[in-house]
Amino acid sequence: MSGKKGMSRYGQEMKEIVVQGYRRGISIRELSRQYGISRYAIQSWCGLRKEVELRHAAPLPKGRPTEKSKTQEQTIKRLQMEN
Repeated sequence: MSGKKGMSRYGQEMKEIVVQGYRRGISIRELSRQYGISRYAIQSWCGLRKEVELRHAAPLPKGRPTEKSKTQEQTIKRLQMEN
């Protein structure tokens, strides 16, 4: 089951097929129609969405922040203000 209602999960094989089609010159719109996958998903798989690149570069921390991380954040903010 995927994380959100209405979202589908696609296997790595399907993603590779779609990305290869894009690299061969098939438009994102045509790929979307052919495979029934959203254009947003195809753009993400092909690396055309900046927010996806940023998410992979610096993933968000999971879970509740601990007291230690709160203290670290406060220290970082204090040091930034001093500079």
